[in-house]
Amino acid sequence: MTDADPGLFGPSSVTWQMHGDPMMWVAGVRALYLQALHPRAVRGVMQNSDFREDAWGRLMRTAGFVGTITYGTSEAAEKAGARVRRIHRLLKVTDPLTGEMYGVDDPDLLLWVHCAEVDSYLQVERRSGYPLTDAQADRYVDEHRTGARLVGLDPAGVPATTAQLAAYFARVRPQLARSREALDVDDFLRRPPVHPLLVPARAVLWRHVATLAYQSLPSFAHELYGRPAPPVATVDRRLRATGAVLRAIPSRLRWKLPPGHIVNAMARLGPDSRPAPYKLKRQAAILDGPRRARRQ
Repeated sequence: MTDADPGLFGPSSVTWQMHGDPMMWVAGVRALYLQALHPRAVRGVMQNSDFREDAWGRLMRTAGFVGTITYGTSEAAEKAGARVRRIHRLLKVTDPLTGEMYGVDDPDLLLWVHCAEVDSYLQVERRSGYPLTDAQADRYVDEHRTGARLVGLDPAGVPATTAQLAAYFARVRPQLARSREALDVDDFLRRPPVHPLLVPARAVLWRHVATLAYQSLPSFAHELYGRPAPPVATVDRRLRATGAVLRAIPSRLRWKLPPGHIVNAMARLGPDSRPAPYKLKRQAAILDGPRRARRQ
């Protein structure tokens, strides 16, 4: 087991531990809401995919990519990145107002998508009670420059800390807008089409996930979407309550759902590679010991 390939991140990374948490699904929906507010980026999605007809498939493909680069072998992660880059190189977008044509692989657009995802993952996880210190949050942002490289970005130009991530959002804020495409995404996420037999589940389960994901957006996003933002403390309580419920579901049941990235990683690396929040708490305690000694 010790010679097995740990992948691009490995069990000692923040990414490995945090991506096994069920609140990542809420975080993924938040990322979709946030990404849709960049007119050039969301236009690329709407013109080059069947988002309205296959949004579930798109969401699962995104989750599959994140799972592969997190828990798969280095070879599998590199192949997944190469596949994404190859597809992006072929896709073009046309601005309906100016006639300008640009590529989906425009670095500015790739950076927006990347930062919206990383911010959403961190915000939802931390606010829902997942144990991350500030140093571990910075480490997570830095680790994800690896993911940025896989989709075609130069890691040197990607935020490496939470402070740099916040500075990026402040810089890009004037480019964001409530476009027609953003409203289409908003409408879909609030009321996605489902089989008639699944309408009750949509009303109970999906509505809760989508509402919580939307409520956790930053204040500027609420302003752009045109709906009042709920109090932050109220949203945090809801996030913590939802996190407590989802985390109470035994991981052995959650991880057996396809495509089984975590189960496969544990089979490759051994049971000690199991992702768990307590491991991050233990890491923080070990690192904090020398700091306390120096202060004394």
